[in-house]
Formats: sequence, C-alpha cells, structure tokens
Amino acid sequence: MRLPGDLPVPVDDGATAHLAGLPLPDIALPATSGGSVELAGLSARTVIYAYPRTGVPEDPIFFEGWEQIPGARGCTPQSCAFRDHHAELLAAGAQVFGLSTQDTAFQRAAALRLHLPFAILSDDRLDLARALSLPTFEVNGLTLLKRFTLVVREGKIEHVFYPVFPPD
Repeated sequence: MRLPGDLPVPVDDGATAHLAGLPLPDIALPATSGGSVELAGLSARTVIYAYPRTGVPEDPIFFEGWEQIPGARGCTPQSCAFRDHHAELLAAGAQVFGLSTQDTAFQRAAALRLHLPFAILSDDRLDLARALSLPTFEVNGLTLLKRFTLVVREGKIEHVFYPVFPPD
C-alpha cells in the first residue's frame, strides 16, 4: 500500500515528553488474541505502537478531511511494517503490541486481514490514554490516539518515538 506523497507531517508538540521513565499502569486491555493483557505485568522488553484507527479496504478514508489531519493516514502500512519486521523484533527480545481506541472485534478482523502475528490492544474506554495522558485528537465525536511508539522494559517506559512519520 502506497501513501500519498503530500500527507501533512505531524509536529512534536511535546505531548509525550512526560512518558519516559513512567511505569505502565495497572490496567488490563482487551487483546485480539483473546483475553486481556495486564500492562503493569509486562516484564519482557515490549514495543507498543499506537495509531488512530485501521481502515477497511473498501473505505480507507474515515471522515471528510481525514488526510489533512497530520499523522492520521497510514495506520495499515504502520501495522504491516511491524508485521514485516516482527521476526527481527522477536530476535532482539521484544514482544510487540498494536494499540488503538477501536473495539476488539474490529481490531480482530483487521489483524486477520493483515496477517498480524501479534495482538492489538483496545483502549476503547480510554483507560490507558487517561492514566498516562497519552496524545489524542478528536474527530467526528471520536477520541483517537495520535501515532507514537513506546519501548517498555520491565513494566517501565524506556523510550518514546513521537511523532511517528512516515507511518511505515
């Protein structure tokens, strides 16, 4: 999947500056693999990439003006890039999770369609977003996560990549 060359570039607004060094909160998020993932209990090195929302092939643009929102477009290529590099991340000792505010049923369909070898976590109630003051934006009455990646070690946020562009 190719992205348009004229996508607006997100800027670093400092919305993740407070995250490095914080422990993950004692929150369990539903996962596409079934059950839930206890974030505070993640002891292995973990990569959590967050994105606004995954589209469907028949309707890749969700809302009028979606492509003009910096960082909004590109969720599917981002997930596919993590899929394509999953073996390398595992070899480096890291487990991978995707994260969005979409519900688990939608995420599960996307994970199957995209052949993702890792689980996607649902923060559809915004529990994690609120607990960590994660960067979000609003569109058409929905609160969506901005695109960022957390590197977690022994339950603590070790590094944050933000903004993430291009998404793939």
